[in-house]
Amino acid sequence: MGRPRVLIVGAGLAGTATAIRLLQFARRPLEIVLLERRDDYRYAGVAYHRDGNPWDHVFNIQAGRMSAFREDVNDFVRWANHEADRSGWRAPWTDFTFDEHGPAPRRIYHDYLTDRITEARAEAYPGVDLVEADGEAVDLHVRADHVEVSIRQPGSNGAAHPRTLTADHVILATGMELRQPAFAADVLDHDAFIRHPYSTDGVQRLLATPAEARVVIVGTVLSAYDSVALLLRQGHTGTVHLVSRSGAVPRTYPDLHEHGVVRLPAPATLFEPYRNRADFLARVRAEWEAACLAVTRDHPGIDRRIVTERVAKAWEPYLPRVIDRIPTDELRQLLNEFSTQIASLRVGAVPYTTSIVEHAMSSGPGSVELVVGRIEAVRPAASGRLDVAVATRTGTRVIPADLVVCNFGREFDYTHVGSPLWTNLLADDLVTPHRRTGRGIEINDRGTPLRPDGEPIEMLSAIGVMREGDEIVRNGRTGAFAFNLAAIKNHSIVVAAHIVERLELGCDGAARHAAAELHRTLSADEATRAEFEQAVALAVRLLAARSRAERAGLDAQLAGHLRADHRFTGGTDEGGRLIRAAVNQAAVRKLTDVSVTPRQLRRLLGISNDEEADHP
Repeated sequence: MGRPRVLIVGAGLAGTATAIRLLQFARRPLEIVLLERRDDYRYAGVAYHRDGNPWDHVFNIQAGRMSAFREDVNDFVRWANHEADRSGWRAPWTDFTFDEHGPAPRRIYHDYLTDRITEARAEAYPGVDLVEADGEAVDLHVRADHVEVSIRQPGSNGAAHPRTLTADHVILATGMELRQPAFAADVLDHDAFIRHPYSTDGVQRLLATPAEARVVIVGTVLSAYDSVALLLRQGHTGTVHLVSRSGAVPRTYPDLHEHGVVRLPAPATLFEPYRNRADFLARVRAEWEAACLAVTRDHPGIDRRIVTERVAKAWEPYLPRVIDRIPTDELRQLLNEFSTQIASLRVGAVPYTTSIVEHAMSSGPGSVELVVGRIEAVRPAASGRLDVAVATRTGTRVIPADLVVCNFGREFDYTHVGSPLWTNLLADDLVTPHRRTGRGIEINDRGTPLRPDGEPIEMLSAIGVMREGDEIVRNGRTGAFAFNLAAIKNHSIVVAAHIVERLELGCDGAARHAAAELHRTLSADEATRAEFEQAVALAVRLLAARSRAERAGLDAQLAGHLRADHRFTGGTDEGGRLIRAAVNQAAVRKLTDVSVTPRQLRRLLGISNDEEADHP
C-alpha cells in the first residue's frame, strides 16, 4: 500500500502555511502536493508576489506581527535581520534594521515563506515529502476512499493539458476571488482603468502615470492607500480622489504599538431580542461608547488611537451570541453596510503608509481629496478620459479622471465566483454557501466543508478567505480579521493536525469521535487531569518544534509519558492511539487560543525565550 497523498489547491499564504504545518506534524510517510496555477504566486499569492508589490508597499501591521508561526513571535523579524538574502533589495531596506514595531516591505514575505517551507522540507521525517505542481484544479469528485481532481496544466505550446490526480485528502486554499464591479462594466478594458492594482500590469501603469494626472481611486482602505502612496512617492502633483461609501480610512498605529488583549464586561444589552435596525444600532453605539470610555479610564497606558482596536478584540467572544439574535437578512445588510467601518476600527496601518497620504490630504503638493459616496458608474468621456459618477448626500457628482484605480475588493458570495472549480463544487453540493452571512462556505470546527444537508465531506478541508462567514458567526472575528494572517495561522494548525489525525487513525470517523470524547473525559477527571495536562504540554511543544531532532526527542518523551500510565491507554494499542489523538486535540486548542496574544500564549505554554523576558 502506497503512502497517502494530500493535495493543496493554491500555494499562496494559506496553502504554504498549511504545507509547512503538514511537513512539521506528519510522523509517517506522506506526500504533500502543492498545486499552483501561477508560478509568480507560489509561496506568495496576490498579497505578496514581487511584481505586484513595489518596495514601498509595506505591511499594514508591524513587522513583529508577521511571523508565520503563532508560537514563534519574532521569527519574521529575526529572519529579515539575520537570514534574508538582501543582495537584490533596494534602498532604504538594504541596510534597514527591522524591529517589532516598524514597517517591512510586503514583497520580501515571498522570500520568507520560501525559506521557511524549504526549512520545513529539510526537517521533515523520512518519507514526508513536498511536491510542487503547476496547474489549475477545475473539478473534483469524492469517491469512497479517495478524491479525483481534474487539473488543467500549462503546456509548452501554451495549450492546457488535462490531468487527473488522486488524493486521500484535498485542501482548498484558493485565496481571494475578485468581485466584478458592475458600475465599471463598460470600461473594464479601457486604457485609463486599472482593475487589478496589485498585478504586474497594474503596478507598471501606476508608475507610468503622469505627475499631473487626475486620478480616482475606488476605496479608502489599505489597498487604496497603497496606490495613493505609490503615486505620491514618485512626485505626483495632480489631485487624487479617494472615493468610498463609508469614508472610513485606516488609523495610524502609534510608533511603539504592540497588539494586546484587555478584558471587558459583556455588552449585555446586545443580548436582548433584535427588534429593528435603529434600536440595535442605538444599543451598539451606547455599549461601544461605554466600552471605549472604560478602556480609556482603566488602562491609561493605552494610546487613544488604538482604543477601538482593544474594544473590538475584547468583544469577539461575545459577538457570536449577539449575531445569533440578528435575523439573517438584517445580518447580511449590516455586514454589507458596515464592513469597512468595522475593519477600520479593528485594524490600522503603520505610519510609513499613512503619513504621506495624511499629509497630502491636508497640505502640500499632490493633494488628496476624500469623497464620501457611492459610485454609480464609470463611463468613457469624449475627451478619452473617464467620468466617474458618485452619488453623494447632496446629489450626483461627476469627477473627470485620467486614471481610475479600482480597489473594489473580493467576491465573498461564492455563488458569484466564476472559477470552474467553485462552480463545480457548488453544482455537486460538495460545498454550501454560508447561510447566515452569505460570505464564504459552511464548514465545521475542523475546517471541513459541509454539504447542504450538513454532512461533512471528510476528505476535504478549507482554509483562508472562504471561511469568512464561519469566522464571523463562530468566533466573532469581523472585517479582515476573519481571513488575515492571524486567522490563517490558526486555520493551518487545525487543518494540518486534523488531516494527520485522520490518516493516522485510518480515516476512521468513529475513532476520531472517540478521541474527542476521551479528551473531554480526561481533562475533566480529577484523577487524570494533571497527567493529561502534562501530556498536552509536551504535545504543544511537539507541535511547535521546527527541527526533526527536537520533534523526535519530544515524541519519545510523550510516548513514554503516555505508556507509563495505564489509566490513559488501558494497556491496549487502540487505547494508545486514541489517547494520543485526544492529547493532540487538546494541544491544538491551546496553540490556537485567540483569547490571548501570541506572546502571552508562549508564556502560558512555557515556550517563551530570553528575548521576550522583558515584554509584558
